[in-house]
Amino acid sequence: MMDEEARQNWQLILTPTGVEWSGRTRYAAAMYFYKAGEMSAEVLEIYRICSRLDNEDAMDALKAYHMGREWIEKVERMRTDLS
Repeated sequence: MMDEEARQNWQLILTPTGVEWSGRTRYAAAMYFYKAGEMSAEVLEIYRICSRLDNEDAMDALKAYHMGREWIEKVERMRTDLS
């Protein structure tokens, strides 16, 4: 069972691209998952790089660079579960 804080951070990290401040929103949520031990430093760095780019999805970068396979799978499951 997911607690309310985790659910809120999942919703934040899944913020669509193109929304003003969405890159920073996703990065803030990524910090939560990193501190919780659910995300590697390598994946967090991609979110940091993308944080100022509201139109860039860190997930696309992770896929392009073949990084964070486990995180990508988790995000794809959560997109389905939370929709």
